[in-house]
Amino acid sequence: MHDEAARVSHKSRSSRLPFVVYALALGTFLMLTTEFVVAGILPDIAADVRVSVARAGMLITVFAAGMIVGAPLMAMLTLRMPQRVTLVLALGVFALGHVIVAVGSDFGVLLAARFLTALATGAFWAVAAVVATRVAGPGAGSRAVGVVNAGGMLATVLGVPLGAFAGQLVGWRGTFWALAVLAVVAMPVIARHVPRDGGHRSMSIRSELTALRSGRLWLALAACAATTGGVLAAYSYVAPLLTGQTGIPSGLVPLVLAGFGVGSLLGSVLGGRLGDTRPHTVTIVAPSATALILLTLCLVASAPVPTTILLVLLGLFGLGANPVLISLAVRYAAHAPTLGSSLSVAAFNFGTAAASWIGGIALGTGLGTTGPLVVGTAIAALTLIPATALAVIRRRRDTAAGPEAANALS
Repeated sequence: MHDEAARVSHKSRSSRLPFVVYALALGTFLMLTTEFVVAGILPDIAADVRVSVARAGMLITVFAAGMIVGAPLMAMLTLRMPQRVTLVLALGVFALGHVIVAVGSDFGVLLAARFLTALATGAFWAVAAVVATRVAGPGAGSRAVGVVNAGGMLATVLGVPLGAFAGQLVGWRGTFWALAVLAVVAMPVIARHVPRDGGHRSMSIRSELTALRSGRLWLALAACAATTGGVLAAYSYVAPLLTGQTGIPSGLVPLVLAGFGVGSLLGSVLGGRLGDTRPHTVTIVAPSATALILLTLCLVASAPVPTTILLVLLGLFGLGANPVLISLAVRYAAHAPTLGSSLSVAAFNFGTAAASWIGGIALGTGLGTTGPLVVGTAIAALTLIPATALAVIRRRRDTAAGPEAANALS
């Protein structure tokens, strides 16, 4: 009886994720807040530095470009550096970039600082996923990545609205000061709780790059780009849809977007939990549901209540597969997990940039505000090609390996 209780207690303790996973989630919360908060204070920035709002939008574009380039680049440059040091330095550079923006008046300097911040963000996000997977253990890697990603999703619910509120209260520069201070506060927390990574960093860049030969890695990256692109093609232009076609007052749009944020937060956590036992089920069901939701939105976009509900579901399913796809990229990169993680970050941002660009073109066609929804539906459906291919490859390998090996891999 006592032994049974002890086993249950041990199982309960082992099912809990280490505290460092939640500390890393705090870091990703800051990272995604800074990526999206600019959109809410863009007019204020444009007026202060005396550029047009369209030109000020380059602060968003240059950040996305920095993430695409910076994540894999920084993974290579910090290859021999302990992961704990990389995370702390990334937070330090992140803080420095925000201070430069907060005190800068030249638009070129602001662009350079945003690019620098994006490099730090890419480095942090890529290494955070690898550390979370390592400390959680083989049976909880996707769940840990889901929690880390949930920190980023929480930014859409709390971080971005609070950043916009701080901008109204103390000016847009106050938002950047606040993010810089929070990054400095996070540095000792990360330094204390991230464990040493045992010297596995002796790999050369050349040997790391051999991971690029993995066909399954490229399939996972294609799924990363498509699944995020499908959602962001629609979400990037959801405000004109809600106010122009759905008829929702502009003052209520933030509440609808907060509903999407809550859905994405839950989706990241639930997707991560399910991904440890049924990864390929998640990566097929999530984009299938996303495509169906976006298609339904095309048909009912004039009805406020169904549209609002569908947007919450879009957050739930649209981003639910992301932690699983990151875990798969890390797994298929084999001995180069940080490179795999960083490439997944780059793929997510590439999908966002490309799909939002195509969605913008569709917005100017005869389809109007439903154009981005049509684009998103098509891109989300395309996710099924690499996702299904990965599932088929896994099934064939399990069949060839036999039941015992299949169980060992699951």
